[in-house]
Amino acid sequence: MSFDYDLFVIGGGSGGVRAARVAAAEGVRVGLAEEYRMGGTCVIRGCVPKKLMVFASNYGEAADDAADYGWDTRPGHFDWLKFRKRLDAELERLEGVYRRLLDGSGVTVHDARATLKDAHTVSLSTGEEITAKHILIATGGRPALPGLPNEELGITSNEIFNLEKLPESILIVGGGYIASEFACILHGLGVKVTQYYRGAQILRGFDDEARGHISADMIRRGIDVQCGATVIEMERDGDRIRTKTATGEEAHFDQVMFATGRAPNTEGLGLEEIGVELGRKGEIVVDEYSQTAVPSIYAIGDVTDRLQLTPVAIREAMAFVETVFKGNPTAPDHELVPSAVFTRPEFGTIGLTEEQAREQGPIEVYETSFRPMHRAFIDRQDRIMMKLLVCADTRKVLGCHIVADQAGEMIQLIGIAVKMGATKEDFDRVVAVHPTMAEELVTMKTPTRTA
Repeated sequence: MSFDYDLFVIGGGSGGVRAARVAAAEGVRVGLAEEYRMGGTCVIRGCVPKKLMVFASNYGEAADDAADYGWDTRPGHFDWLKFRKRLDAELERLEGVYRRLLDGSGVTVHDARATLKDAHTVSLSTGEEITAKHILIATGGRPALPGLPNEELGITSNEIFNLEKLPESILIVGGGYIASEFACILHGLGVKVTQYYRGAQILRGFDDEARGHISADMIRRGIDVQCGATVIEMERDGDRIRTKTATGEEAHFDQVMFATGRAPNTEGLGLEEIGVELGRKGEIVVDEYSQTAVPSIYAIGDVTDRLQLTPVAIREAMAFVETVFKGNPTAPDHELVPSAVFTRPEFGTIGLTEEQAREQGPIEVYETSFRPMHRAFIDRQDRIMMKLLVCADTRKVLGCHIVADQAGEMIQLIGIAVKMGATKEDFDRVVAVHPTMAEELVTMKTPTRTA
């Protein structure tokens, strides 16, 4: 059978674009459809604009620090519209980069929504039908709403970057990394922030001690973090939004933001109709090589709900090309993936939490908490935390957790050692770089506790 393309990719995010480019470089005839903007969640409404907002939110406190260090500074005001104009321009530039990369690779781009007609046929919103030997679904995910009456009064992480002005007050509903990051970002930009989370502690799934450290610091800085709080009602009240919790507490906010999880973008694609299996949350079920129940169809990235991280989607894309077009079956490696949470303080983590490590056998916990030099000098109360979890038998470092400024940068480097199987003694043999915060990682000689 003759096909229009050897590969057709649905989704122009980081994973889809990488797969298309790398496959095209192998001489594969590639088409790609994207219904919105090239770059996907990460570039357009996720990692990139969020990190730029993190940078912006840190300057207010940095100005106060500078004054205490002896600089003659003047109180300033954050100009949201000036920042947004520059942000929009940067995202437009990055989208252009993605398009040029595809064009330069020989990938044919279709600016249209694509759905599946059968195992080898894609229907575009333009009315065109396209056939392909292989189809790769890389449609990512979207913010999930809690199903609350009048929830349309609120916004999600999709809309936060497009506000015409910053609210004076905001309620953020959720306790995951997106909710907690934006609580810190908006607080840093001068917004009065309240965060409701239905659970006992924010950042579920991460190391318990690190979660507690971050939550306590957020509260100390002035963020009203309320755990065990669930919104059951919300309605417009003049220019504000009135909310009511399950315990009867009422409050008014200028804006409400939902960060209550993400859902895979599989709705309306025609997947189940042609035999592609979906999971409980609507995610595409794939095998270790990212292949679905329909042999010609593969899926990568957040739409599979394996590890929802951009670099992981890119790795899955590379493994897909190796498997399908290079004759080298390659399963993406989802073990020991470092990650960062851009709260204030920042959180970097790799490997097992202390709770997980305890379940696997005897461990040693090496831990330190202290006020870093640059903060103690101006009498700031910020404390950092560093923790290594070590297998008592093999001496391998099973996990590392850092709560500190630039923790994301540190965990990327430490991740190399942990991925290589470094032992505690390997860490001990490294000479410290002094004076730095990171030197503590190689100077903790005595276990804080064993389990």
